Amino acid sequence: MDTSISRSLAPREHVVTLLERHGVTATQQRVEVGQVLFACPQHLSADQILERVMAIGARVSKATIYNTLNLFSERGLVRTLTIDGDRQFYDPTTTPHHHFYNVDTGELTDIPADAVALSALPTPPAGTAHERVDVIIRVRST
Repeated sequence: MDTSISRSLAPREHVVTLLERHGVTATQQRVEVGQVLFACPQHLSADQILERVMAIGARVSKATIYNTLNLFSERGLVRTLTIDGDRQFYDPTTTPHHHFYNVDTGELTDIPADAVALSALPTPPAGTAHERVDVIIRVRST
């Protein structure tokens, strides 16, 4: 087990409580994914999560990682951020906020919700309602 990663995990008890509060059965693999993901405010890809979960000695498949992340997203535990067709990140900060995306480094940085002014949203199509607004501002390194 990589001790540097094991020191930066969310406590198991915290993850189990969080999962149960959201109606998610706390299986061993879900808890391990949660320990990595909920350790701190961060934006991780499925591959990064898989790498970190395996580094703590867990045996988990990529399919299980994706299934777990989809479940976490459906239950409101994470926000899924689609940067483009090839890049998705998972954000454990579920309160309203926006992001800078550095196209050179691939890094996402949080922007407080009140730092972005939206003067008006278009009327949604009939039979729908606004769920949330995600603003992703792409930046380049200078």
